Amino acid sequence: MRDVTTRRSYLRRTGAAVGGVGLAGLAGCSGNGGDGNDGGDVSDETVRIGAVQPTSGDLQYYGQISLMGFYSGLAYKHDTDPIEGLTPGTYTMEVDDGPTYEVIVEDTGFSPDTAQSVATDLVVDEDIDVLFGASSSDSARRLIDTVVDESQVPYLIGPAADADITVSDEYCHPLAFRASEHTAMDARAGGTHVAREFDIDTVAVFASDNAFGQGVANNYTEVLEAEGIEVLEPRFVEVGYSEFDGLFEQAVSDGATGVVGGFTAATLPQFLSSAISFDVQVFGGFAALLTTQLIGGTIEAALGEDFTAQDIQDAGLGPFTTRYHWNQYDNEINDAFIDMHVDAYDIVPDLFSSGTFTVASALSQAIGESGSTAGADIADAMSGMTVADTPKGADGYTFQGHNNQGASQMTVAWPVPTSDEYADTWDAPIMPGEPLERLEPEAVMVPEEDAGCSL
Repeated sequence: MRDVTTRRSYLRRTGAAVGGVGLAGLAGCSGNGGDGNDGGDVSDETVRIGAVQPTSGDLQYYGQISLMGFYSGLAYKHDTDPIEGLTPGTYTMEVDDGPTYEVIVEDTGFSPDTAQSVATDLVVDEDIDVLFGASSSDSARRLIDTVVDESQVPYLIGPAADADITVSDEYCHPLAFRASEHTAMDARAGGTHVAREFDIDTVAVFASDNAFGQGVANNYTEVLEAEGIEVLEPRFVEVGYSEFDGLFEQAVSDGATGVVGGFTAATLPQFLSSAISFDVQVFGGFAALLTTQLIGGTIEAALGEDFTAQDIQDAGLGPFTTRYHWNQYDNEINDAFIDMHVDAYDIVPDLFSSGTFTVASALSQAIGESGSTAGADIADAMSGMTVADTPKGADGYTFQGHNNQGASQMTVAWPVPTSDEYADTWDAPIMPGEPLERLEPEAVMVPEEDAGCSL
């Protein structure tokens, strides 16, 4: 059992601040629940979860949809309704068959500095047992290096997608777990499919000059070159860049017949506005609703409001990898998840939803298996865990022992016009179509021998 008074007084004496100074003294102290893997009753315990996500700004949707998935994962495990609060504050879920879950949401504004600051506050002032979140890969990297490493509070990462977070020994950590799919999985699924099914011999890669974009470029380059495709030197641009015509003209002049884009909502629409004017096959990862709305508008402007699925294919847009979308998996858990999500939030689950649902499901499973809400016991139970209840089906994710990354299926699909069935719950002109290919975990995960991480 943790001594809260001692912990806080220690931090104040040592001057813990944004940089994590003084947090090292907390090693091994996290967790206010049971006293080990004793299978004890946790019904009278409270597990305090610090959730750090962007809940304001241009990319607030990333944080919101991630919270929706996390809340839904806890709710599914305990047969109750998900929390609906998506703004900063403290939210409580009381359940009949487990501990009370107290979720303290803090806004990161998609800033690594802010993420580090609020996560430090959660550890110091709110005495959290578990840290969850970070939509920004740069933020997740920062939290692992500082707050997690020094406080020894388990970190449930999601949806940050840079592969190096769990693949590189620079960032992977015994207390950092990620169910959310990452850029190497995108590349190993979509890149392999396009390389083998399309007549493409040279590919250009354009990406944002940040951790996410660099991860996309590195992973697609590795996969495509392994398939015998020439990859031109990647071009990195600042977030929000819009002068893509010149880059496409140069890429086509250099022989590119395919183009990969590694961008989020701030840049992807501008990229596609140019791409649709060139005779190239554009591929990469399916986007979340926020970006898909903008992409759909771009497609409508170029192809007309009555565009068809065939029009999209003829324009060379796709196919794209899907980490998860609601219509890519047909099983009882996913069906229940969709119904729960629509009832609570009026939208279907999205790109990040399965990963954050699953890490919440894993948290509940770990508490049940260990009989403890102590952070160290939760981490021990999650290590190597096969997660029983996931939107990709029963036992749909397994945390790999060497890096704590959740291994799961991926799919590849063409974009299609949004069907009438989802017109009220997916507010975008396009959605993923039926899966062209479903790739098993062993096909999309970075092999252990190729990963720098070995926990």
